[in-house]
Amino acid sequence: MAVKPLRFKKNKIKRLSRNFLWILPLSLFLGAILSLLQPGNFLAGWLSFSFILFASLFLFLYLHSWANGGRTLALMIALAFVLRLTIGVGLYLVLPVDGYDEPDDQAGFIFTDAHRRDDQAWELAQSDEPILSAFNKRYHTDQYGGLLAFTSAAYRFLSPDAHRVILLIMLSAIIASFGLPFFWRATRLAFGEKIALVASWILVVYPESLLLGGAAMREPYLMTFGAISLWGFASWHINQYSRDLIWLAIGLIGMLLVSPVVALVTLILFFGWKLMAREHERLSWVSIISGIFIFILGFFLLALALNRQGDFGGGPFGVVAGWFREAVRWDVYQLERGSGWVQKLFDEMPDWMRLPFVTIYGISQPVLPAAFIEPTTLTWRLIGIARALGWYLLWPLLVYAFLAAWRDDRPHESRLWLWISIISWGWIILAALRGGGDQWDNPRYRSILLIWQALAAGYALTRFRLRTDSWLIRIWLIEAVFLAFFTQWYLSRYYHLGEQIPFGWLVALITGVSLLIIIGAEFLDRRQRQKRAA
Repeated sequence: MAVKPLRFKKNKIKRLSRNFLWILPLSLFLGAILSLLQPGNFLAGWLSFSFILFASLFLFLYLHSWANGGRTLALMIALAFVLRLTIGVGLYLVLPVDGYDEPDDQAGFIFTDAHRRDDQAWELAQSDEPILSAFNKRYHTDQYGGLLAFTSAAYRFLSPDAHRVILLIMLSAIIASFGLPFFWRATRLAFGEKIALVASWILVVYPESLLLGGAAMREPYLMTFGAISLWGFASWHINQYSRDLIWLAIGLIGMLLVSPVVALVTLILFFGWKLMAREHERLSWVSIISGIFIFILGFFLLALALNRQGDFGGGPFGVVAGWFREAVRWDVYQLERGSGWVQKLFDEMPDWMRLPFVTIYGISQPVLPAAFIEPTTLTWRLIGIARALGWYLLWPLLVYAFLAAWRDDRPHESRLWLWISIISWGWIILAALRGGGDQWDNPRYRSILLIWQALAAGYALTRFRLRTDSWLIRIWLIEAVFLAFFTQWYLSRYYHLGEQIPFGWLVALITGVSLLIIIGAEFLDRRQRQKRAA
């Protein structure tokens, strides 16, 4: 049988030509601007920036076509990339002028971890050591080594002549945007277009995601690897295509290199999803054995990575438990030492209340009234308001997602959304404990699982539109009460406007008014149901 010659369709050639005609000049133009903002030889920087932009834009177009998302997805991808790159570069330029007189701000970095990792990445790139040295204990700024290895390679091969920080900002923005097509296609396949639309827009515009995506942090990489693994699992689970397990493996391996603990949590989430979705069918032995193997491998890699930071001893389980115990203890100590009023509260409360207090305090970070009221520079005030506003718009939906799933009369959907809500809130609480109440560590830790929180929020809004209950309105009212009392508390603390309510009384008042809202709303709902029944 004769083999048919390969032929390119004319419309594909035309489309490729049209794309080339606008992608090339755009890449060269943006590359020139970015190169002008950085030290070193202009031509070398221009070629590096332009090459990365050119390749990335073509890949964006391919992924958009593959995801079949139409103009909406195209707008999402474009906005995701432009917002992250603009914010990242803008803050890099503005912070030395309108930031604090501290090393991070003067170097243009929002996050201390990004600054330290960037310094060590440049040091490694300029040395004669292999890139894999990033996994050695000497390079301790990166907890697991994978992101340091990637950033060092970027400097060594794409910017060997000069320390171009914007190069890593651009790569972070690109990586963060790559996850959107995978997330869109996976959520639309698994949960429908309505939930996919809401959840995807949350990923695009959520302020914490914008800041992290415009900085050389691990979170954008973890979110994208999470989206890739979500697509692989969803397609394999629903379509039964074994080839999609390759995408699942790529996502998990990427997470293992950057943060093994996130890979383990994702694996647990997928395993629970599979259990929740089954009716009478049994899980295959291959699936069970594969899941156990990956879990054990990830756990050992996690223990090995954590042991780079100190000798905790006691085998893998002892290493992980010892590290977490010491980390929480240290973070609580740092919170107490760094805040006079927290130290005062700790002195007044029994020991058993300290950990619950740190947890609730961490979940509330960044506190919205504080973002408006605490004295700071204009740049930092705008950053604080955006971060806090994003979280205070999101968390009521996450609370309602759990309640809506509990009351969902569809058994399969109820179990699955309860599972996603439990994992999401479990991770938020873990982040609060690990962050020790810090207004920076708490939000970025919890944002690692933003794709799942966005899904839960999408489900919550979809269920609320059905008007099955008034619980989301109650949660919004409780949040309004919380914000009103804490606004007065911060105003009295910083500007002495009115008497400052003792913190214990403040908590009691918020709790009491919240209970009245819940009871009153339940009473009104019952009266309405009785009227409809009559």
